[in-house]
Amino acid sequence: MSLLLATLIPGIFLVALGLALALANAPAGAALKSFPRSPSAAAIFFGGGSIWFLANVWNLSPADFGDYHLPLFVAFGLIAVLAFKSVPDFLAVRGVCLLVFLAASPLLGAAYMEYDHPQRLFLVTFVYICIALSIWLAVQPWRVRDFIAWLLARPGRGRGFGVLLAAYGILLCGLAFTY
Repeated sequence: MSLLLATLIPGIFLVALGLALALANAPAGAALKSFPRSPSAAAIFFGGGSIWFLANVWNLSPADFGDYHLPLFVAFGLIAVLAFKSVPDFLAVRGVCLLVFLAASPLLGAAYMEYDHPQRLFLVTFVYICIALSIWLAVQPWRVRDFIAWLLARPGRGRGFGVLLAAYGILLCGLAFTY
C-alpha cells in the first residue's frame, strides 16, 4: 500500500464519520445508540474482522507457524463462531476493535522508514491512538455505550466531535497529496 493511499483512506473515513456526527439527524443518532449491541453490526464488523483474521492465519509463512495453519484456522474459526453464541453483547464493538488492529498493520507498514516525509506522523499518531483505544475498548466495550450516551446527551457535543473528526480527516486528506 502506498503512503498516499494509507493516509487518504483514514482521512476519507474520518470526514464521513465526522459529517455524519456533525449533521446530527435523528436516524443517525438512533443507529449510533443501537450500534454497540446490534446483532447486524456484530455480523458485519466481527464477521468481517474474523474473516480477515482467518485469511491472515491461512496465509502464515512457515516461520510464523505456517506448518500448523490448518489447525490454527479451525481453532480460531470455531472461536469466532462460538463468540456469536456465547458473548453476543457488545460484539460489534469488539469487531470494530479487531478491524482496527488488522487495518493498523498495512497503514503503519506504508509509513515505515519514510523519514523524508515527517507529515506521515499525523497518520502514525492517529493509528497508534486508535490501537490504544481499541485495546481498552476490547476489554471494556460498554464504554462505547457510555460514550455514545454522553455524546448524544446534548446536540452540541455530537456536532463538535463530528467537526473535530471531519477537520482531522480533511487534514489527513490534504497531507496525503504532499508525499
